[in-house]
Amino acid sequence: MRKIALFVSLACLAACAHGPDNHTRRATTPVAQYATGAGPLAVNTHVPDFATRNYEPFTRQDVVAIALREWRLFGEPVSDDDPLLRPEPTTPVVKPERTPGLWQRVGEYWWIGQDPQETEIAWDGKHDADGHITDFVHDGRFAWSAAFISYVMRVAGANDRFAYSPNHATYINAAATGQEKGVKARNPARYAPKPGDLICVGRGASKSVRFRDLPTPQGFPAHCGIVVAGPHDDAPFGHEISIIGGNIDDAVALTHVPVGQDGRLFDHRGRSLDPRYPWCVVLQVRYDADSEPQADQ
Repeated sequence: MRKIALFVSLACLAACAHGPDNHTRRATTPVAQYATGAGPLAVNTHVPDFATRNYEPFTRQDVVAIALREWRLFGEPVSDDDPLLRPEPTTPVVKPERTPGLWQRVGEYWWIGQDPQETEIAWDGKHDADGHITDFVHDGRFAWSAAFISYVMRVAGANDRFAYSPNHATYINAAATGQEKGVKARNPARYAPKPGDLICVGRGASKSVRFRDLPTPQGFPAHCGIVVAGPHDDAPFGHEISIIGGNIDDAVALTHVPVGQDGRLFDHRGRSLDPRYPWCVVLQVRYDADSEPQADQ
């Protein structure tokens, strides 16, 4: 496994140093399952206090670190091939999401990432809400890539800045309409994604969705990954960034994405540099800081 360029912050904001008296109240967060991410706010009791009470600021460093931690847990898989060329599994034992230790972890993505009143909180990597084992072939209904993103944002302390949902389109459209206070939808032809940002693409019949089409009048199948390494020169694309996403080949996997010398996903003519994925949007996340304050050192 070749090394990836891990995100290392260059900034440390001393103003974010804080003591125990600043974290007495748990934050409320948006209720999921809304087409644009808008909805009432409530405390999610499934989320740990260190996140809902923001023991530390909401930072790029933490989002990247959490995504990398989950990737390591799944064995550091790298998925750079064209998804259309991947063979379908013929046995459940080849699906990491269904293996001992990992199917429970997927269940934690659902339990923490979604709102307590939603059915999905009882799902895991191989069981439905009633505890029945799901069909390992026809399990698209239980796709957990958006649950993974929601989990990372929850645990990192995004709180009311993100539209948590089992569907990527929820927070894509929320950002595109300006209803998501912590995320801004950016044109991938004009904005270079940074570590901690998300890049997203439509899937299946929605692969043709472009930035100009956002927000869409209805939800659409999509996939998003968290940028964990900025532009660097390496195989397979020469100049690339690294992203981590969930439910890629039934695992948390790292994918390399080609970018131009300016760090953008598109060339100067507005054409995607990635032959596999026509990225439709970059979700620029508004963080408190790039990294945690170093008050404990």
